[in-house]
Parts: sequence; C-alpha cells; structure tokens
Amino acid sequence: MLLLSFYSMSLLAVLGVIVDRMFGEPRMRHPLVAFGRYATKLEARMNTGHRARPAGMLAWLAAVVPPVLVAWALVSVLPPAYAAAVHVILLWFALGAKSLRQHIAPIARALSLGDLESARKLASRIVSRDTSQADENALSRAAVESALENGNDAIFGALFWFVIAGGPGALAFRLANTLDAMWGYRTPRYLRFGWAAARIDDVLNFIPARLTAASYALAGDTRMAWHCWRTQARAWDSPNAGPVMASGAGSLNVLIGGAAVYHGVLEARPTLGAGHEATPRHVVAALRLVERSILLWLAILLVFALMSASGHG
Repeated sequence: MLLLSFYSMSLLAVLGVIVDRMFGEPRMRHPLVAFGRYATKLEARMNTGHRARPAGMLAWLAAVVPPVLVAWALVSVLPPAYAAAVHVILLWFALGAKSLRQHIAPIARALSLGDLESARKLASRIVSRDTSQADENALSRAAVESALENGNDAIFGALFWFVIAGGPGALAFRLANTLDAMWGYRTPRYLRFGWAAARIDDVLNFIPARLTAASYALAGDTRMAWHCWRTQARAWDSPNAGPVMASGAGSLNVLIGGAAVYHGVLEARPTLGAGHEATPRHVVAALRLVERSILLWLAILLVFALMSASGHG
C-alpha cells in the first residue's frame, strides 16, 4: 500500500514526533553522515566548472532520487502494518526536534555561566558564521536564529511533507534540505553548481516556511509576529527564512539578524524582530516557542485525523 489514509498519516506523524522525542537521533552513525560523504564525493567529481548548473542538477538527482525511490518501493509493496512502520522510521530519520534542543540548549547554559569560549565552540557546530570573536549578544542571536530557522528545516518542513507524501516525502525533504546546506552557498565554488539545490529547497520549503511562521505567530506575541513578518521578511536574503525568522523574532520580542562574518566576509544583514537585544534567556524562549509550535501542529493533526475518521465513519 503506497500511502495510507490521511487519518493514518496524521496519527503516524504524531507517532514519529513521539519517537523522536524519546530517542532523538539514532545512536548508531546517523544515515545523513553517510549521505553527506556521498554528496561530498559527488560534488568533487561533478563540480568541475564546466556546465556547472546542469552538473549541479544531475548531482542533485543522483543524490536524492535513488534513496527516495527505494523508500517509495518499500512502502508500496509492504503490507499496511509494515509500511506504517517504515513511514514512521523515515519520519524519525527526517525529524530533528530533540537534536535541535540538544545542540542549542547548551549554548544558553554556557552563556548563562559566562563561559564565552565554550559557547563559541558550541555555536560554531551549528552555524556557518565565524563565532571565534563573538560576544554574548552575537552568540545569543546566532542561537535564536538557528532555533527558529531549524524549527522549519528540521521539524515542520518534514512534518508537512510527511502528511503530503508519507515517509518518502519526509525523506526527500530532508535530503534536499541537506544538499542546500552543503551546496547552496553563493561562493565562487557553489554559486552555479549549487543553484539547483538552493532553488529546489526554496520550492519545497515555500509552504512549510509560511506555516512555520504562522505557528510561531500563534504561539507567542501574535500581533508583533504578524507585523514583523509583513514588514521585514522581504528584506531577508532567503525567501523562506525571512518569514520564519521575522515572525519568530517578533513573537519573542527580540532583535536578530545584523552583521555577521560568513566565509571570511562581513555580511550586513537586515535586522529582524523588535524589542530587546538577544540574551541567553531569549535562546531558551526560542526553544520553548518551537516546542509550543510542535504541540500546535500535533493538536491540528489530531483534529484533522478525527474529522477524517468521522467523515468516513
């Protein structure tokens, strides 16, 4: 059975979130590590500078299509109970809610203790900007931004595509998002080769990002979140990160964005949000906002599942 009913998919989505909450990332080496190594070798072989855009598109297809087709074949041929288990496992693979907290909460703790050196090292593991000279405010901003943006990339985007296309959909989203994180930079090396990865991720994220932004607005200071989303999001470089981060920052009444060093270059990013400069307490508040948004999504999924069940009763 290829895809289960909407009722079943909604319940399996809730189950996948519970599994992620209980176990987090697999204790063995995460499959994304192997995927990342394969993608790195693929890029080294195909990013030769000759016809870089077509090469990047072919590399994207070579990286994403085979594992998604295998997943699709599995849920197509297995009996419903086994297919349901595969769907949940694939969603567990795609989700990163517990991992997000495990990576960001220690930054807030280190900052609260005044341990800037530890906070810089922890932040450098989750952001691509240079944190070697970052102060408390800059590190807090980086952690808040990472929590808000990765709430979409590691949680809500995967949930959206799971409900739409089951485990294979969630897997495709996670792999596409990973390739965007690896190849989607506007550097001389990746500007043309990574164009396809960046644009595909933009398309897959368009609806989830706006649902995430709406969730952040509903789970915090709604009025300020809508205001920041409406007036600030378009100034951000990414068409999807803009709404997510502007809404999240407004919801938290915190200022994020601003200048940051990426790959040795100082980028003058616009300021998003309103209210206070970022502090360690805002990092904790951002994680709580993501948690409340998860509960909101689960509640909505359960309501739709019950409506679907009663409609077919």
